Amino acid sequence: MRRYSKSTLSERGDIVLDRFDKRVAEEILGTVLKYGGDFAELFVEDRYSTNIDLKNGKVETAQTGRMFGIGIRGFLGDKAIYAYTNDLSRDNVLAVAKRVGEALGEVRLADLSLDLRKKELENRHVVILKPQDVRKGTKVGYMKRAYESAKGYSPLIAQVVVHYWDYDQNVLIANTEGVYVTDNRVRTRLMINAVAVKDGQMESGFYGPGAGMGPEFLERIDVEQAGTRAARIAVRMVDAQPAPAGKMTVVISNEFGGVIFHEAVGHALEASSVAKGMSVFAGKLGQQVGAECVGAVDDATIPNAWGSANVDDEGTPTQRNVLIENGVLKSYMIDKLGSRRMGMSPTGSGRRQDYTFAPTSRMSNTFILPGDYYPEEVIASVDYGLYAKTMGGGSVQPATGEFNFAVNEGYLIENGKVTKPVKGATLIGKGYEIIQKIEMVGNDVERGQGMCGSYSGSIPADVGEPTIKVREILVGGRNK
Repeated sequence: MRRYSKSTLSERGDIVLDRFDKRVAEEILGTVLKYGGDFAELFVEDRYSTNIDLKNGKVETAQTGRMFGIGIRGFLGDKAIYAYTNDLSRDNVLAVAKRVGEALGEVRLADLSLDLRKKELENRHVVILKPQDVRKGTKVGYMKRAYESAKGYSPLIAQVVVHYWDYDQNVLIANTEGVYVTDNRVRTRLMINAVAVKDGQMESGFYGPGAGMGPEFLERIDVEQAGTRAARIAVRMVDAQPAPAGKMTVVISNEFGGVIFHEAVGHALEASSVAKGMSVFAGKLGQQVGAECVGAVDDATIPNAWGSANVDDEGTPTQRNVLIENGVLKSYMIDKLGSRRMGMSPTGSGRRQDYTFAPTSRMSNTFILPGDYYPEEVIASVDYGLYAKTMGGGSVQPATGEFNFAVNEGYLIENGKVTKPVKGATLIGKGYEIIQKIEMVGNDVERGQGMCGSYSGSIPADVGEPTIKVREILVGGRNK
């Protein structure tokens, strides 16, 4: 790959963002408040992206796109109105701002004096290569290496699909509290899905590493190993027996095993649920909600992590939020609207898919903190149970904490050792009960990458944990 100098936040500032200097931003925000509301915000976005699909060694699709637009939001107390447009002409943007103000329906500020102050950010997420500066052919070369590794892993591998995605997003955020800030987010991800077939049985394996980097990310991971990992899961599971069902001890592996905490606990700690009283953790700050060995954070400041940013999508600086400490609930994840409803400060947790979505409280990089045990010790402590090595998708109800998750790669634990592979297992329970039943926490924290869907669209989010032992979970198995 050809290398370029390290970019600053403003070095490659986009023409779209340049249209909205302080004077223009103040005019837009002032228009909202002239017609209604007590707070106004604008979010300008200019994004370049690439998507490439490789199936059975051949490129099926290769798309490059650019999207840009502006979202305008107004508050009146805890009422919010949001509108967006990609027609960035002055007359149209001011007309949209006027409609937002009118929809709020009450003018609270008779004398408006705005003083936007540009805040220069410390860029924690250095990017070496911009996605648009690297040829598609170079990216495809890495994809083919992952494909060949997965396909050659075993004769049982019948199909391999590799997907590559990157984007370079520039945003400008301004509001009537004086915020005027720009940020650049660059992300790259490689996803491999392998399918194994044996005796009419078909199983798949997936691995999708990503980071807040440019295509230099492909040099920092072992793409062959990534392909092998996806294929290994598929081959192991096609030979697996049906998983047993019933209540049993479960050891959940590190990295993407953290998806169960993300879904079953994390969403219930977002202000979008807590502020409405639709969370099992509402009103429980300072209370013991988990075992003493459990600690968890949401941290969007981790350099170049998949879910990181310098500021959130409301212009609030990101921070490391300690959610649970020694089993005690310490904080929620709070956006600006949630802040108004809860009477608490924002935590830099306002996120959105793009300018067509209003932001709300969301996770970034959320993971359980390390404990004192080696993973081998955790497994050795179990006489009989399930080892959930790779987790899949699932569903959760934040109001009740009830969840249902698939185990993509599972094994029996017998007499303290991992033995036979089993498939078809699902983990069923309630998030607040599970974190109370965690008995051992490993020292091997790793994070995995995924896309989280919620009210404000689909966003990159890291999940993670060390190896953990849960005393008892209801396991749903598959009948023979």
